[in-house]
Amino acid sequence: MSDKNLRDWYPERVAFNKGMIDAAGSDLHKLYFEECGNPEGKPVLWFHGGPGSGIFGKHGRQFDPEYYRIVLFDQRGAGQSIPFADTRENTTQDLIADAEKIREHLGIDKWAVVAGRSWGSTMSTLYAQAHPERVESLLLIAMFLCDRKANQWLFQEGASHIYPEAWEGFTKLIPPEERHDMFGAYQKRIFGDDKAVAEAAAQAWSTWEANTLSVRPDQSLIDDVTTPAVTLSIARLECHYLRQGGFIEEGQILRDAHKIAHIPTTIVHGRYDMNCQFDNAYRLHNALPNSKLMTVDVGGHAANDPETVHIQVMAADALKKIEHSPSVAFKTAKSTPQ
Repeated sequence: MSDKNLRDWYPERVAFNKGMIDAAGSDLHKLYFEECGNPEGKPVLWFHGGPGSGIFGKHGRQFDPEYYRIVLFDQRGAGQSIPFADTRENTTQDLIADAEKIREHLGIDKWAVVAGRSWGSTMSTLYAQAHPERVESLLLIAMFLCDRKANQWLFQEGASHIYPEAWEGFTKLIPPEERHDMFGAYQKRIFGDDKAVAEAAAQAWSTWEANTLSVRPDQSLIDDVTTPAVTLSIARLECHYLRQGGFIEEGQILRDAHKIAHIPTTIVHGRYDMNCQFDNAYRLHNALPNSKLMTVDVGGHAANDPETVHIQVMAADALKKIEHSPSVAFKTAKSTPQ
């Protein structure tokens, strides 16, 4: 398919409402959120990736802003949420509770779509499994099952054989006798008392991951992920979450697939995703009888490859055909000055 036949993102987001809200059950964290699109539209909840990446400019732009009311938020420790890069009171269960608090704060009864990519797909699935009555459809992009196999592939052995040059840079910071446990070695440095070592480790962590994102090398994408504004939160929060297995039981997402078997689910995944392997998507698709798997045949993990953009937008448009419940009356949320 030529580029001229490929769909592009919808226009840049314009927030009609944004603010800060106290995180669920926490006196420590405050969350940044924004609403875009149609105030009277079908509500969408978007979970960003990482953990720790925060909201990026293209997030939520798969969705038609004339049809959808798009809600995005920076998860604990990420983006404009405060305190930045903080791992205290920061678990998967906390993030699920935060999403529920935002839903209630905005006066939304049920989400027409819950969506996310990478870690955001993990959170979308776990949220739906915890609150299936609040979700009418799912859009899962670059699916991440957050199991031991997936974590080992990216940060111990697997992708290292595909990107040996970048892996060499990742291992250079760690003495040979510690390289059997890269999680442990990096956790010790990222959370250590030596600020210079912690910053160097965070930069190496984010740089390694950035080099696995795209089938076609894209320096602008690498630059986005490795800027000081996001490097520390990505490294700290990913290391924190993945070292703990995402704060879920091993295999939990597939084990609990029956809880969301009735929910129409679209899974979009690049065949050559070296960050989250394709079989993450394939296994979940096989576990969900009401799911559709849309494969980007020449796609990696990155969201901005033209073919990947095209399929994401097509998938989001297709969800408009699902019979959604009538929207609840719109209520403007109270915004807290930042």
